[in-house]
Amino acid sequence: MSKYSFNEISLKQFIFIIFETQVGVGVLSLPGDLAKTAGTDGWISIILGWILANLLSLVIIKIMEKNPGYTLFEILTNYFGKWVGKGLSVLWILYAMYIASIALFSAIHIITIWILPRTLNFILIILFIIPNYLILKHGIKVIGIVSELVFITVLWIPLLLLYALKDAEWLYLLPIGKEGILPILSTAKSTLLSFLGFEMAFLLYPFLKDKKSASKGIIIANSLSMSIFLMVTIVSFVKFAPEEITDYLYPTLNLMKAIQLPVIERLEILFLPFYLFMPFMTIVPYLYMSVFGASHLLGKQDHRNLLLIALFFWIAVSFFFIPSSDQITQLNKGVSMIGICFTFVFPILFGIYGWLYHSFRKERKHEKV
Repeated sequence: MSKYSFNEISLKQFIFIIFETQVGVGVLSLPGDLAKTAGTDGWISIILGWILANLLSLVIIKIMEKNPGYTLFEILTNYFGKWVGKGLSVLWILYAMYIASIALFSAIHIITIWILPRTLNFILIILFIIPNYLILKHGIKVIGIVSELVFITVLWIPLLLLYALKDAEWLYLLPIGKEGILPILSTAKSTLLSFLGFEMAFLLYPFLKDKKSASKGIIIANSLSMSIFLMVTIVSFVKFAPEEITDYLYPTLNLMKAIQLPVIERLEILFLPFYLFMPFMTIVPYLYMSVFGASHLLGKQDHRNLLLIALFFWIAVSFFFIPSSDQITQLNKGVSMIGICFTFVFPILFGIYGWLYHSFRKERKHEKV
């Protein structure tokens, strides 16, 4: 029996956690980011990013299949030894904490701009971290249950986007490929970062009850994310003029603002409170990955004390750090550079090393026989 068998998650929860981790804050700015580099051909880059994300996801699953009862932090120690393994674990802990922090401050920034401009940052952060603590102290099983509830809660939002097609100008998309192949290919790299979250399989796999379906599950999660990214991007491209969309920091929110309903004004104000469940579900898995890894590194079974330290750190930072729009943009550029290393370079090199590691062990067993 696996030591994680009492904290197992279903395939559906596995899919929802990865999907909700991916569709966080980035989807709000994605159409504008794509338009700046690939014009209205940016939607093609999403498909290319999806293909690349699936290939890398399958590499991660193959690595985990070789070590079904262990998380990433345990595998690193087994493969590389005590000191190198712990060093790599520290990098993953810092990476997860960085992504969680950027997601948190980006969400707070959006709330401050669009809903509560006069509310102090530390108050908003406290309101965010209370449910974070209540969920995370119970571990991955409760995160899985919450992911199901969040999926049901936000299920209506994509349908609302379709209402914006009422006054769409489909000619904005034509001719397809007008920017050339190079901008589309170069944008595919940054689009891959929109799928950040599939690396969460490194943590989730040992907790997955039906491990044989892990490959199918992660492809479904990536495909759900792709469908949302495509829908938001295409609707934004046909709703706003090509030169107009690049002026918006968060085109998706401007899209909601442009939707006129008979009984509701400022639709984005109604949309945002429900949408904030998504960045919340980006913060939760990454923060759990960070404190779970730190607990393993320190040899502790209970991660709650480290969780409290991380949450109080966020509150302390909020007293003297209030990121502006430009700072949020710069922080997200940092995510781009770091994300490439941890989601593209690491799985490939680790997969090659793992293959050599297991091949060498087989050869040694044959020699002993």
